[in-house]
Amino acid sequence: MNSSIIPHIQSALNKNVLSLSQSSGGSIASAYRVEMSDGQSLFVKSSPQHHDMFVKEANGLRELAKANVLRIPEVILASEELLILEYLPVTTPTQRTQFFEQFGKHFAQLHRHSATQFGFIENNYIGSNLQENLPQTNSWKDFFVEHRLEFQFRLAEQNGYNDKEIISLFTKLEKQIDRLIPNDGEPPTLLHGDLWNGNFLCVENNTPALIDPAVYYGHREADLAMTMLFGGFSEAFYASYHETYPLNDEWRRRCELYKLYHLFNHLNLFGKGYYSQVVGTMKYLVR
Repeated sequence: MNSSIIPHIQSALNKNVLSLSQSSGGSIASAYRVEMSDGQSLFVKSSPQHHDMFVKEANGLRELAKANVLRIPEVILASEELLILEYLPVTTPTQRTQFFEQFGKHFAQLHRHSATQFGFIENNYIGSNLQENLPQTNSWKDFFVEHRLEFQFRLAEQNGYNDKEIISLFTKLEKQIDRLIPNDGEPPTLLHGDLWNGNFLCVENNTPALIDPAVYYGHREADLAMTMLFGGFSEAFYASYHETYPLNDEWRRRCELYKLYHLFNHLNLFGKGYYSQVVGTMKYLVR
């Protein structure tokens, strides 16, 4: 427990802290539930790995909130030292199928929020690795290859993970990009960017909420791919999404390509335990 942050919270908000308790969700930064003297409950992160990490996370949350379709915690304060958010009390869905139907519908509506270019106004983070969103571009294929696949491939090379097999498969993959990413004309869509099953919540009234984004404007299939990587989303989620905003043919196959970005990122973050998944996914894609 890091009680030394209490004076910083009190100074930032100009009111007293009544209690501070460790909270889950602190794998990259320390996380706390804080009760204030005025009765307000807050979620506070401290000790970031990068000086601008909290500001970038706050900007992502604010961008998601603009769509006004899913519950997003309000940003109270974001600085180099602290991220202070509205505390969202977590509950268990009383009707799991209905929860995921609502979640899928609202997630599809989030993806109706679009921009003119792929990317974002700033770079941010995917986990603790840099996520490159600039320069923005009109081509999803070019953006994904350069700022997602090639960026992570170069990082894997720096980290010593790129052996002959990975290099050979990646070279073959790049030659098949035109086949793997067809030009379907979809607009740049607001993406959460890192939606695995630890980054959504069920709050009051079976309401889905999103946390810990890695926001950018991209192809919506890339967001769905991340939901499929580690499981935790029921088929009712995908069925409701498709009913609300129908998906293009073979979207699940393309999700394998979009998963590759996150698999490379996990290889770079956590090490060789993800090597076989990176190689296996590329073999599937180039066969």
